[in-house]
Amino acid sequence: MRRVLAAALAAMLLTGCASLAEPQLRTALADAGLSRKNADCMAGRMVDRLSLGQIRKLEALKPPKDGKRSLSDYVETVRRVGDPELIGVTTSSAALCTTGLAR
Repeated sequence: MRRVLAAALAAMLLTGCASLAEPQLRTALADAGLSRKNADCMAGRMVDRLSLGQIRKLEALKPPKDGKRSLSDYVETVRRVGDPELIGVTTSSAALCTTGLAR
């Protein structure tokens, strides 16, 4: 019984962390130059797939001088971070959001 309660508590805590991290991730994507529409779409997909450390890596990305960035430019910028999982999640989220297949 204790194990079941511990697992349920852990699941609730993880869900809470994800719900807190999504606005943080959305802001990081928008601050890096993505449109609000793309940031909203991608953050919803990415938040459950990335660690807090990976989200912090995205927060560290600087926007281009004009403040706007295409999805392909953003993916290329994330590629330079060198985290294969982060690259995969970013690339798949960008592709699904671009095609409208993401919900």
